[in-house]
Amino acid sequence: MRGVMHARWAACAVAVALAATACGGGGSGGDAGAVLSASWGDPQNPLEPANTNEVQGGKVLDMIFRGLKRYHPETGEAEDMLAERIETPDSRNFTVTVKDGWTFSNGEKVTARSFVDAWNYGASLRNNQRNSYFFGYIEGYDKAHPEQGEQSADTLSGLKVVDERTFTVRLTQKFSTFPDTLGYNAFAPLPRAFFDDHDAWVAKPVGNGPYRVDSYTRGSQMSLRTWEEYPGEDKARNGGVDLKVYTDNNTAYTDLMAGNLDLADDVPAAQLRNVENDLGDRYLNTPAGIIQTLAFPHYDRNWGRAGMEKVRKGLSMAIDREQITDTIFQGTRTPATDWTSPVLGEAGGFREDLCGEACAYRPDEARKLIEEGGGLPGGRVTITFNADTGSHREWVNAVCNSINDALDDERACTANPVGTFADFRNRITDRKMGGPFRAGWQMDYPLIQNFLQPLYYTNASSNDGKWSNEEFDGLVDRANQETDTAAAVDLFQQAEEVVRDDMAAIPLWYQSGSAGWSERLSDVKLNPFSVPVYEQIKVG
Repeated sequence: MRGVMHARWAACAVAVALAATACGGGGSGGDAGAVLSASWGDPQNPLEPANTNEVQGGKVLDMIFRGLKRYHPETGEAEDMLAERIETPDSRNFTVTVKDGWTFSNGEKVTARSFVDAWNYGASLRNNQRNSYFFGYIEGYDKAHPEQGEQSADTLSGLKVVDERTFTVRLTQKFSTFPDTLGYNAFAPLPRAFFDDHDAWVAKPVGNGPYRVDSYTRGSQMSLRTWEEYPGEDKARNGGVDLKVYTDNNTAYTDLMAGNLDLADDVPAAQLRNVENDLGDRYLNTPAGIIQTLAFPHYDRNWGRAGMEKVRKGLSMAIDREQITDTIFQGTRTPATDWTSPVLGEAGGFREDLCGEACAYRPDEARKLIEEGGGLPGGRVTITFNADTGSHREWVNAVCNSINDALDDERACTANPVGTFADFRNRITDRKMGGPFRAGWQMDYPLIQNFLQPLYYTNASSNDGKWSNEEFDGLVDRANQETDTAAAVDLFQQAEEVVRDDMAAIPLWYQSGSAGWSERLSDVKLNPFSVPVYEQIKVG
């Protein structure tokens, strides 16, 4: 069998787009045993790899797990990690060989079965994993995770263990970029301890990455310490990380300035005018694969009825993105003109003009479209957001002010803050949204497919608004089967045009990653996902 090309077109595009990514510090010293403190937020769910699809939980998984692939911390390119090789004759049948010498931090050996058991667990309907959708292209998923009724199989028929280091994967159709998705945490291996005493594992997760979980007190702190026997080349250069829970990133910044925190990886909007004077070269603002959008509850009869696409488009044209990004975000956001990210580059699928006038500020046209669509439900629109992180209150208020000005009605739009990110996510998951809500997306892997399929494909894992469109689904299916780079990108962009025409969600702006750190730290950088590369940070 010949080796697959691993979608190098996408990786190279991202590498070029991110070539200028900055990093902070440059000292060669540092105390390898010293521990740093960093800002964080409680994750929504237990830290099972297939059940974590939000940023805060993802930070921890990135520290305690390593998968078959890993995305380069500067270029985003998918590189072999635990995969010795991944071979395919046809982009549908894959043979995976796992590198020898890897163990979990509890001493268990990482084998082919560590991956197969983990993927079967993640796919199973009864395990209720948020990322189960990522296994949907593997044969047998329809039996292990049927759309209706009970599952009739406990395992995926498309997964077979050949020997201790080899397993095979058979997909339901060709998926040429499948190997490049395998750096996403949902595909991480799991030790037998996860299955033998699941409650104990959830209380203190065991992985195979450069850090191990030492302790966790919800609402306060998670302490991670360097795993000294870690077999990988990307060993931690510090003694560990204390992730401190903050419900307000302004408080985190204040603690940073007071010397009570070493790293804040989301500088609040209120501090952007002062951050360079405050921190000098201890501040980063780098490109990231993040887009902020407003999602809609298409399951709600008021927002899902015919004609509401005009209302959604009208709301989009009532938002003055240029003014908001200039006034509030001080160069850390750029008005969105599509539903992906500039870090993909044009070759990777980013198209600057795809949204067109629907993303331009046109107040007269906005009023006309909203009226033609039947008006705002109840004459009002309420934007729901989590108030604990990300300076969301400021920009949501600004968006509402822009809509109110455009519609000449000071009460047309109001903000609805939810106290914590976890509560916010639970309301979304429980389908309790009655109007638009914040829906930022941080890419899982650097492919245009990842900006579209998880968010807008019918019943996809992160399709929080439950939008569904057969034409979109069909185009995505065709794109995934396409082995020609240009043809695949073209099909994905056609699918994106379907999202645009229905205004399934309103794109707001692309987000850069930002971080500030104390004088104790050096070699601080953010990866293309806007997450600190914790293992490379030096302390002292």
